[in-house]
Amino acid sequence: MSTTSRQLTLESRPNGAPTDENFKLKTVELPALKDGEVLLRTIYLSLDPYMRGRMSDAKSYADPVNIGDVMVGATVCQVEESKNDKFNEGEWVLAYTGWQDYAITDGEGLMQLGKEPANPSYALGIMGMPGFTAYMGLLDIGQPKEGETVVVAAATGPVGATVGQIAKIKGCKVVGVAGGSEKCAHAVEKLGFDACIDHKADDFAEQLEKACDKGIDVYYENVGGKVFDAVLPLLNTAARVPLCGLVSQYNATSLPEGPDRLGMLMGQLLTKRIKMQGFIIFDDYGDRYDEFAQDMQKWLEDGKIQYREHMVEGIENTVGAFNDMICGKNFGKTVVKINNPL
Repeated sequence: MSTTSRQLTLESRPNGAPTDENFKLKTVELPALKDGEVLLRTIYLSLDPYMRGRMSDAKSYADPVNIGDVMVGATVCQVEESKNDKFNEGEWVLAYTGWQDYAITDGEGLMQLGKEPANPSYALGIMGMPGFTAYMGLLDIGQPKEGETVVVAAATGPVGATVGQIAKIKGCKVVGVAGGSEKCAHAVEKLGFDACIDHKADDFAEQLEKACDKGIDVYYENVGGKVFDAVLPLLNTAARVPLCGLVSQYNATSLPEGPDRLGMLMGQLLTKRIKMQGFIIFDDYGDRYDEFAQDMQKWLEDGKIQYREHMVEGIENTVGAFNDMICGKNFGKTVVKINNPL
């Protein structure tokens, strides 16, 4: 029996924020399975900021998505049909099959999640790439010490929320930066941050300075822009800045106006001996996933880490959900439910 699959393909490269016109939702008929292949039914699709870079053809650490190809993305799928002895029908897997209903694969690169995982979509967030990114960036590059002040931007997103909670486990003072009073309250009341500053406030920089009365020892960078402008003068000598993302700039079509501040940045890095390091999680730390998974599983079981998902239904709502995430309108890890489980 043949299977039809809806696919969201990249039809043109966005100029600024992506629009529905940059994509095409089409239905294709998949071929019958060959020996060694499995048919994957997409249940959950992860939406992450890095995808904006893959829509562009600018040189980066990963190749752009070709025009006409299915947009990339991590997925949690169920095996609907199998002609591969390693995979059984009905089992859950973590895959990288992108923005589509179904995919055929030879099983290469799939991570088996078992028959009945308690929270299968967690493999896209707290137990997946975002959680792993938070863990390694903070602990390996940031190296927080008890009593230090850690500031994290996008504090209620899947990376930022995890960074802050790990920093609390390590005995740090944690100050978050988020957009809006609801998110800031969540960071303090649910995630246990010591403070959270609304970057939309007119006196944001002043509030941040007051909250960080002993300066900033670790700044986990997710956004760039005006948040980093406020953080830079507060960085202490020997501060560490894990550079994870710059989401405020992903839709930019030109450099920001104003004076060139690169000299000021370089001067601060030199005189304060600041360590700023970018990283690509699986390229740099892929061999340490088990270390992360062991710690994170225990923290979740012990109730030391809280996790929130922002669930959107339907493949047709994927582009809108992506733009909401880039603009910070999501609350938690953005996941699109593509299909109901088998």
